[in-house]
Amino acid sequence: MSLFHIREIPIRGEAILAPMDGFSDYPFRSICRQLGSAMSYTEFISAKDVLTRLRRVKAKLTFSEAERPMVFQLYGESAAELLEAALYVQDLQPDIIDINMGCPAKTVANRGCGVGLMRTPQSVAQIFSTLTTRLRIPVTGKMRLGWEGHRNYLEIAKIAEENGAALLAVHGRTKNQGYGGQADWDAIAEVKAAARIPILGNGDVRRVEDIARMKSHTGCDAVMIGRGAIANPWIFSGMDRENVPPAMVRQTVQEHWQRTLAFYGAEDGERLFRKYAVQYLLLQKLDRETRKNILRKQPTGDWLRLLDEAYAALQA
Repeated sequence: MSLFHIREIPIRGEAILAPMDGFSDYPFRSICRQLGSAMSYTEFISAKDVLTRLRRVKAKLTFSEAERPMVFQLYGESAAELLEAALYVQDLQPDIIDINMGCPAKTVANRGCGVGLMRTPQSVAQIFSTLTTRLRIPVTGKMRLGWEGHRNYLEIAKIAEENGAALLAVHGRTKNQGYGGQADWDAIAEVKAAARIPILGNGDVRRVEDIARMKSHTGCDAVMIGRGAIANPWIFSGMDRENVPPAMVRQTVQEHWQRTLAFYGAEDGERLFRKYAVQYLLLQKLDRETRKNILRKQPTGDWLRLLDEAYAALQA
């Protein structure tokens, strides 16, 4: 059943995988969508890279039909550059274009992109006005609360909405907090109360019960889950990590592993999959030598055997 719409697009579900640099690639997104994430966001993609180094970001723009609704997330500081990039990627048939106003990394924010955009409200207005006028698909945004001492989230949300934004995702932390401290759900509630467009709440959703708590506390239309989903993509199926049957863990690990190798090739796939294996198998519970063996470069067959041994040890 549809819970809300992004313009004419129905969103059927109350939990959505957040866009995360280095994690929200096609193999992981597709696993989360299969487990129940209501839509898919790419990792953030530089508008400049789309225009000048497309090969560098081509993999990030790859998706499957099963992932729809599909959102391409772009970042940049110039409305003209973002528009040119958005017009190009629109032809790849995403459902939505999202503007990143939340990345707190210095290399991004200090040059006016990501959360750095929130320091220049006029730029936010120009970007949304320009893109929503020229694109045929909805334009949305993901934002933070602002910078410490300058929490202008209500102003930015109002500007984005007035200039055509079809949805906003609000991470309840400032730039200075990064990913630490406590997310301010009261601030998310303020945005929701003031907005006429759908609002996604993001921050400190780690367990299934947190989904209902955030929706109740903030009134948000759905909940966006980032780090809490890396070790537990099954949260989108309504299960906390300790309740996931071992056989399901094994099946998901194998599916994700196979998709990663098929997508990136054997060498890159094995290397990139290790960060997920650490989380999936709760390797912190294993002894140090076993962890080192799993994370060390191995022939593919040997590495799969080590994963099976780790799985058996955890099951026992």
